[in-house]
Order: sequence, then C-alpha cells, then structure tokens
Amino acid sequence: MRTVHAWATSEVNGVFSPYEYELGAIDRDQVDIEVESCGICHSDLSMVEDVWDLTSFPLIPGHEVVGTISAVGEQVSDLAVGDRVGLGWHASYCMTCDVCLSGHHNLCADAVPTVVGRHGGFADVVRADAASVDKLPEELDAKTAGPLLCGGMAVFGPLVELGVSPTSSVAVVGIGGLGHLGLQFARAWGCHVTAFTSSGKEQEAIELGAHDTINSRDPDAVKAAAGRFDLVLSTVNVPLDWNAYVATLKPRGRLHMVGAVTEPLDLNLIPMMFGQQSVGSSPVGSPATIRQMLRFAARHDIRPVTEHFPMSEVNDAFDRLKSGRARFRIVLDRH
Repeated sequence: MRTVHAWATSEVNGVFSPYEYELGAIDRDQVDIEVESCGICHSDLSMVEDVWDLTSFPLIPGHEVVGTISAVGEQVSDLAVGDRVGLGWHASYCMTCDVCLSGHHNLCADAVPTVVGRHGGFADVVRADAASVDKLPEELDAKTAGPLLCGGMAVFGPLVELGVSPTSSVAVVGIGGLGHLGLQFARAWGCHVTAFTSSGKEQEAIELGAHDTINSRDPDAVKAAAGRFDLVLSTVNVPLDWNAYVATLKPRGRLHMVGAVTEPLDLNLIPMMFGQQSVGSSPVGSPATIRQMLRFAARHDIRPVTEHFPMSEVNDAFDRLKSGRARFRIVLDRH
C-alpha cells in the first residue's frame, strides 16, 4: 500500500485542498508514475464545474501528466522504472473490442478517462495501464510537454485522421490553449496556415506559425475568404456563426471542431450539400497517434507556451485559467 498525496475538490466549483488516498497492489498491466508536473486543461475545469455530468467527488483532476515510472506490473515489458513518460486523457482501454484491435483505442466504449471515476494527476503519484502511457522523446522539454498530451493531441489528430496534405490550406479558429498548438502543428505539417482571431493576437499568431490572419469579428473579412480552405479547425468552446466558416471551405472541405461546444450547431445543409462539405469532431488520439504526435513535436521543436504554478497553488492556477488571461497553457509543478 502507498499513500498518495493529492489535491482534490469535494463539490462543484469547490476549492482544492490536500487529500490522501491509498493505492492497492499494482495490477500486472499497470504502471505508477511519479508526477513531476501536470497541465491544467479546460477539460479539468469542465470536470470541476460538472459541465458534462461525469464528475464524482472528491475529484482529483489532471490528465496532462509528465513524470517518471516508479513501479511496473509484472507483465509490463515496454516501460521500466525511471523512464520519463506522459499520460493523457485515457488511463485504460479494454484492449479486446473491435475498435481497440483496429488501433482506435480512443474510441473504445469502455476506455476509462484519467479523471472520470478515478484519481488524476494533481498528486505525487498516478496509476494507469501501461498501454495508456508513452515514453517522452528525449528532445522534448519535459517541463512544458504536458499540454501536448491532451491539447496537442486534440489538434494533431485531425491532421492524421483526415489525411491533410502538406499542400492543404488550413485555418485555425481561436488562438488560445488549443489554437496556439494548432498553428504550430499545421505549419510544421507543411500547410498554408491562416489564423482567425478577434483578440489582437495577430502578431503572436504569425510568430506561432500562421502565414496570415483574418479578423473573425469583421464579417466582410470572413466573407472574403469564401472557398479558400481545405480544413477549418475550430478550437473555441463558444457558439459562432458556423455557416460563415463553412462558406470559407473549398469543395469537399471540412469544418472540424476540437473545442467542446455544448450548444447545438446551427447549420444550413444546402450549401454544404452542393459543396460536398462536412462538419465533424474528434476526441484525443490512440496510443499510436499520441506517440506519433510526440515524435513529430520533438522533430519540429513544437512547444506549448506555458505558465507555471507550484501544485500547492492549484486554486490560484484555476483562477488564472478562468480569467481567460493565461498564455496559453497552465502547468502545475510538483517541485
């Protein structure tokens, strides 16, 4: 038995306070991770606010974990004590369904999210199945890598799953925690990249990888982009004029949503029908795609822009996240 020291909240929108629980014997396919740092994702805030009706209390969030392996189950062969690893949104998969066996573990109906019904990474130790844990390439900066495991994966996945080519024109809507990574990945992928932004971040968007920008609050500017993009990647979690963005797509183009908008989408079907355009979404990626993303980020020096708080200041960190002023991802450091 090991006592885990963590930070938990006991109610919706509650404050975090120290919390302890006991880890039982490790299963044969599991690993324990000694947490070095953990990113705060907007999904953690959604869990604290119980937006998705998935939260159980006490809640220990944290699913952008970076740390070192401190224990392994007897059948774990690809990870060893001392390996520096990352853990993202999923902590286990069934490993036997058709979806898992076809390599799409992230779509498994029995996949267990790291922070749903179990304890996450705002702690000194977190346990997960080895299949959900990936070694970090040595070239990655471990101090800032945590947000890649969820936020980075969310924007990288569509490039792979949708077969985006290096000659594609890609627009990113929203230059925040997801969008600033979307710009970097799409640029490194070889695409022509445009940033839709309304927040005065034009120069920052260019520095992050955009070739040009469009003021999303200028209807004429948006209208002038008609038929321009193969992919519009929306990273915002608020309703927008989605028909205006569909109009910026080329024939067979796609508006793809990775921001968790909870309101129904208002879409006009006929223009989409004539242009054979589509609207879709996707969750985080499979273990193989996460590994691909980490290798790609290491090769192209893609780094989340992060602000850091000691884990003991988790309440201040959440206040910073809720203020909307974070640039761009917040990471809690244990030391």
